[in-house]
Amino acid sequence: MSEFDISKYNYIAIEGNIGAGKTSLASKIADDFNAKLILERFKDNPFLPKFYEDANRYAFPLEMSFLADRYQQLVDDTTQLDLFKESVVADYDVNKSLIFAGITLPEEEYALYKKLFQLMHKELPKPDLYVYLYQNTERLLENIRNRGRDYEQSIQAEYLQKLNAGYLEFIKNQHSQNIKMIDISERDFVKSRGDYLSVLREILR
Repeated sequence: MSEFDISKYNYIAIEGNIGAGKTSLASKIADDFNAKLILERFKDNPFLPKFYEDANRYAFPLEMSFLADRYQQLVDDTTQLDLFKESVVADYDVNKSLIFAGITLPEEEYALYKKLFQLMHKELPKPDLYVYLYQNTERLLENIRNRGRDYEQSIQAEYLQKLNAGYLEFIKNQHSQNIKMIDISERDFVKSRGDYLSVLREILR
């Protein structure tokens, strides 16, 4: 592990589609490098199971509640100094709010949502490094099935493909050198130490 220097980044955001492995990778990095870990609090969102049952009805309250919670969490966790941690690693970036809303909301609701997002986004710190974990749709569906969250079992391949397209469009429009896209479709960094180290090399090279 001495090969890798995470301290050059104060704030790393790990992003990816549903089931890509964001939380697993962020947790491993935080453990190995004594970094402060920020995990998205999706389990506490009462609208998430309802959204998968009736997307049209619950998309707007779901996206609004996620926006508010992500904003509050990032403001709190990235501004509080931790003398015993060198870096911050999060399993999401706040821009995912806009990416998901662009897919789930009708045009008028999205326009309102975007205005609110832009007002709140100005106050949030930007990651020093943005990592996008790409997995093919088949592998994503397999991961979703294996982790066994009941409300996710109805997720369709088409929805995952739209999300991936949304992420890629966002990345394409960023004028930053600190974005790294890593294809992990043929790697398992949870079970394979070699795969984990190969991912670290791509992130920290």
